[in-house]
Amino acid sequence: MKVNNEYIDIDKLTKNIYDDKTMIKMRGNGIYLSDEEVEVLKKYSIDYNKYSSISSLIFEIERILNEQPDLDELEEISKRLAEFNYYNNTNK
Repeated sequence: MKVNNEYIDIDKLTKNIYDDKTMIKMRGNGIYLSDEEVEVLKKYSIDYNKYSSISSLIFEIERILNEQPDLDELEEISKRLAEFNYYNNTNK
């Protein structure tokens, strides 16, 4: 496709959008995680597949953070999941 006399490869552009590691995907049991978040959880030996809900996953992450409070990237994931859970699963 040509835009402003410049060729743009739509397939390449679309691939970059949909292969983004930060894109949130359904992982099962109502848990939505990005590939980036999955990698961090694996780093700390947290298997998101064994949790029945996002709340139980957050609870486990918080338990680990209470024992080791200096895990910044895990704390960031906990905040993101809590925010996602609030906006998607709380009656307002």
